Amino acid sequence: MSLLDDVAKRDSWRCWVCDEPVDADMSVNDPRGPSVDSRTADRKAKVVERLAHRACNTRKGAVKVAIAWPDRLHVVEPAPLITVAERLERKGGRELVARCPSQKDAQEAADWLVDRFSRLVPGLPVTANVDAGGGQYLVTLATGRR
Repeated sequence: MSLLDDVAKRDSWRCWVCDEPVDADMSVNDPRGPSVDSRTADRKAKVVERLAHRACNTRKGAVKVAIAWPDRLHVVEPAPLITVAERLERKGGRELVARCPSQKDAQEAADWLVDRFSRLVPGLPVTANVDAGGGQYLVTLATGRR
């Protein structure tokens, strides 16, 4: 249980998959209960364990998880966030992650991305930029190399 407690405290009792709070008092056998998970299915990768709801961990199984974009954001062709996170961790730089119909929509997406990445990839300093282009607004994430 100490590994679970240590991981949960470090992750502030939030599920890395769905980004919802995990109840510390919930049974580990309950679908909304806490479990420890690795972010990758690659057993050779040196990945720190992360906190997940039991159901999120089970649904993910041994396949690469997909982080959902919130329905409230108006984005076109949103990038798969786990893939973006892996590339930014490995190479740094910047990456286009979404197109939005308005500047307001793009800024909301940018703000959400910075907040989400602070928990998805703790310690990776990510900034988001909004640029006009082709009658739409492009959202990019950027980071330096670690």
